[in-house]
Amino acid sequence: MHYGNIFSLLKKKFGHEWELYTKHAFVKKLSNNTLLIENFLDYLVQDYLFLIQFSKAWSLAIVKADNLAEMKSCSNTVNGLINFEIDLHIKLCQEYGISAEILNNANEKNKNIAYTRFVLESGYSGDFLDLLATLIPCVIGYAEIGTNLKNSNPSNTMYKTWIQTYSGEEYQNISKQVGILFDKAVETRLGKSFKKTYKWKRIQTKFKTATLLEIDFWEMALE
Repeated sequence: MHYGNIFSLLKKKFGHEWELYTKHAFVKKLSNNTLLIENFLDYLVQDYLFLIQFSKAWSLAIVKADNLAEMKSCSNTVNGLINFEIDLHIKLCQEYGISAEILNNANEKNKNIAYTRFVLESGYSGDFLDLLATLIPCVIGYAEIGTNLKNSNPSNTMYKTWIQTYSGEEYQNISKQVGILFDKAVETRLGKSFKKTYKWKRIQTKFKTATLLEIDFWEMALE
């Protein structure tokens, strides 16, 4: 699956980190049914809290955008997060007796705070590209994980639903559109010779840091 040229360049540059993220032990355990249910539920609660902040970051991207096409693309992603992905977490948690009230009163763990505030800070103090570079690893990473696990068949229906969500057409389409948005945003702002710019170095650093924070998020779920 192709999620854009800029993403492909960054994935290649940080292949080792990307592999540690998308093929993490948490992901493997989920696909082969050896993940403890309490680890998954803890992950779901933290990921719900993460997605609240992530939705704010994508909303900030609308403000940071330079044109209507970018605003629409970011708006579609916010809509997908708030009305699709977060909703999935609420439904899955409810099946195990974790109510919306419990979710909303849960405490964010430190690694969760570190990741989400890094993304938001990148948006507050930086520009559209700074923010996108930190958002991309999560969106496209989960799309890749979903594709990788598509043919696995865990007996736990909750794990199966999770895989189907991220391998499904709706989420895959969102991820492809985000990849296209990233390509156009880089070309519009930095031109065809973007690799020679100082900004490209900054984008690479932001992308790598966000990928490392994704690895930390999986680690947190297994602790």
